[in-house]
Amino acid sequence: MSLSTQILAGIRVIELGQLIAGPFAAKTLADFGAEVIKIEPPGQGDPLRKWRMLHEGTSVWWEAQSRSKKSVCVDLRQPEGQDIVRRLAAEADVLIENFRPGTMEKWGMSWEALHALNPRLIMLRVSGYGQNGPRAQEPGFAAVGEAFAGLRYLNGEPGRAPVRAGLSLGDTIAGLHGALGVLLALYQRDARGGQGQMIDAALYESLFNLTESLLPEYSVFGAVRQPAGAALPGIAPSNAYRCHDGSYVLIAGNGDAIFQRLMHCIGRPDLANDPSLAHNDGRVARVEEIDAAIEAWTRAQTDIDAMLEALKQAGVPSGRIYSIREIAEEPHYRARGAITSVKAASGIEVEMPAVFPVLSDNPGGIRHRAPTLGEHTDAVLAEAGFDAQTLADLRRRGILA
Repeated sequence: MSLSTQILAGIRVIELGQLIAGPFAAKTLADFGAEVIKIEPPGQGDPLRKWRMLHEGTSVWWEAQSRSKKSVCVDLRQPEGQDIVRRLAAEADVLIENFRPGTMEKWGMSWEALHALNPRLIMLRVSGYGQNGPRAQEPGFAAVGEAFAGLRYLNGEPGRAPVRAGLSLGDTIAGLHGALGVLLALYQRDARGGQGQMIDAALYESLFNLTESLLPEYSVFGAVRQPAGAALPGIAPSNAYRCHDGSYVLIAGNGDAIFQRLMHCIGRPDLANDPSLAHNDGRVARVEEIDAAIEAWTRAQTDIDAMLEALKQAGVPSGRIYSIREIAEEPHYRARGAITSVKAASGIEVEMPAVFPVLSDNPGGIRHRAPTLGEHTDAVLAEAGFDAQTLADLRRRGILA
C-alpha cells in the first residue's frame, strides 16, 4: 500500500518539543502519515541527538524517535524566530509543545493567540503537572511524574527502595495520551464540523490513568496497595519463579480453569481439586503456599525449554524474561514485522520497533530516515513563502541555521 494512503496523510504537525514526551506524540502521528516539521534550536538541536549511545556523534535513539520527521532550525528565543513559527502555525493542523507552562505565552504563542491566528489549529501541550494548578510551574520529568502518580511507590520489593522501570514511561505514556487527544480533536474538527482545540496532557495524569484499582480500593476500604515485587497483588497465582539455574520464568495461573491446569501440570492435583482454591479470593488467602508449590516445581526442572513447553501444552500463560538480545533473536518478532530497519544519514542500518498498532487497511509506515540538523529548513520555509534572500539574511543573523 502506498504511504500516501496513510490515515493522517495531508495533516501537518509543527513539533516544538524536545527530548521525549512531545516528540514521541509527534512520532506516533508521523508513523501514520502526518507531515511533522520539527523545530530545533540552532547549534546542537534537540538534546536527544546526544542522549545515550552515539554513532558518529548522533544518538541511535534519535533515529527511532525522529523517523519520518523534517528538521527546521529556528531560534525561538528571538522575536523573528517566533514570527517564523507563527507563520508555519497559521497553515498547520497541529502544534505540539512540551515546554514548562508559560514558555509559549512568553514567546507570544499562547493557545489564545494561536487559536485566533488559526481557528482550525489543534495544540497539544505536554507538561509534568498540566497547564494550571498549584504545581504547574514545577519541572516535571518522567521520573517525578511516575512518583507523583503513584507508580514508583509500587515498583520494587517490599521494604526496599522504589525502582524505576528502566525506561521513561512517564514521557512515552504521556506522548501516547497526547497523540490520542490529537486524533480525537481531529475527528471533532473534521468529522463533526468543529474547530481546533487545546489538549492539556500532564505526565502524572497519563500515568494516573493506568493505576487500575488503586484509588477505588482506597476510597472504599482505605487500602493502600504496597510494593509486591514480581507478584500481582490480589490476583493469584501470578509471579516470577526461580529456576534451577538462577533465572526466572513468569507464570500466570490466575484464571480459575488455568489454575487447575497449572496445578495438574506441576503434580499438585490436591491443590487443583481443593474447593477453597476454586476462585481468586480463596487463592489470594493462600498465595504463599501456592507460590511455594510452583517454585518447588520450577527449581526442580533441569530443562527450562521443556518446562515451558509443558506449561504451553497445559494452556498456562508463561514465558522467559526477555532481554533486548533475546527480543532481537526471537522469531515471533520477525514473523510479525515488529522489528524494522532504517538506514541513518551516516549510512548504518538501525533496527527499531516498527509502527504500532497494526491496521489492516491503512497501516502506518516510515517514509524516510531521521533528519540531520536543519536538513529541511530551506525547503519548508521556501514552501511557506520565504524567498532565498530572506532566508540568507535570517541565517546571517543567527535566526536560522
